[in-house]
Amino acid sequence: MSGLAPRTRRALGRELTRLSQASVTESLTYRAQRPEPSLDTSRIGFTGAPGAGKSTLISRLAKYRLAACRDQGGVAILGIDPTSPLSGGSILGDRIRMDAIANEPDLYIRSLASRSSNDGLADNVLDLLEAVEGYGFSEVLLETVGVGQAEHAIRHSVDTLVMVLQPNAGDAVQAMKSGILELADIYVINKADLPGAKKSASEIRGIVQRSQPQGAWHPPVIEVSQAEEKGLMALDSAVTEHLAWQSDHRNAGETLRRRRHYHVQSLIVRRVSELLDHHPQLLDAPTLPEAYADILRTLALDSRQ
Repeated sequence: MSGLAPRTRRALGRELTRLSQASVTESLTYRAQRPEPSLDTSRIGFTGAPGAGKSTLISRLAKYRLAACRDQGGVAILGIDPTSPLSGGSILGDRIRMDAIANEPDLYIRSLASRSSNDGLADNVLDLLEAVEGYGFSEVLLETVGVGQAEHAIRHSVDTLVMVLQPNAGDAVQAMKSGILELADIYVINKADLPGAKKSASEIRGIVQRSQPQGAWHPPVIEVSQAEEKGLMALDSAVTEHLAWQSDHRNAGETLRRRRHYHVQSLIVRRVSELLDHHPQLLDAPTLPEAYADILRTLALDSRQ
């Protein structure tokens, strides 16, 4: 692959814009026109607290992933930035922090606003991933909004999940350890040249060792610094190893079922929000159970149209 032609890049950009702004009805129409999803493209997710350095880490890692994927379809990066609940705007700064690799011909980078999504991802994120995959990329790197304990949706959307942490993040670790921290496949202590990196890595290894069942993948804890490439090379190898392990051990049907479960659930939540925005009288019933029943009836009628 010699990279997407400019016209093809523009077509993909327009498709992603349309999908990112699509209503639930438009998303379902789009989905009906596409073949059923497969697991042919590797999806690598990156999550972690705000300020952990996810965007910069991805831009550095992408060079290694490109070296392996250049002849197989290239790499796409989707970076999700938070949408302001007040203005509805988004800075889309992830794309700016990846300028150093923006001119790679086999790399496609797109920043997206989270819009109404509050799970660290974006509206219609699975449609967006499938659209990118339809252009023949070998791997898609997905960066979430900075997350905390409760945002688990990324686990159901990717094959390999990388949790990015920074030194001396003790409070953040405590907050996350009973939530998303237990779901990652690879842990990265980023900015490892800062004081406290070794201690943080040791704490994470202790948590990981206690939480992994027998026979499961054992997530590595990798220290990455800006000053040297050793940790980055180790991360690249760990991603490759986990993708291979995942390919051998996962149940493809169950993986696709979990993705559909998340997809349907997110569409229903969004459709209820749309209905309440456009039909606020649904909340005027005398009691909460009656309002709930009215909303369900409206949803049922809506699905038949």
